[in-house]
Amino acid sequence: MKPLIITSVILFCSTLSGCAVVAVADAAVTVVATTVKVGATVVGTTVDIAAAGVSAVVASDDDEKN
Repeated sequence: MKPLIITSVILFCSTLSGCAVVAVADAAVTVVATTVKVGATVVGTTVDIAAAGVSAVVASDDDEKN
């Protein structure tokens, strides 16, 4: 069964023009890049929120003494 699927995929890909193959590869790279960018934004936001929480918990009382 698998050789039939592999053969079918190879035949299908051979019917595509070079531009279509490049366009599909480009789309795949764009999706991966967008996923990485969104993941980095989420991590950055999480770090900012965690830092704000730590600052609120360990806030200094120096302002009250002055």
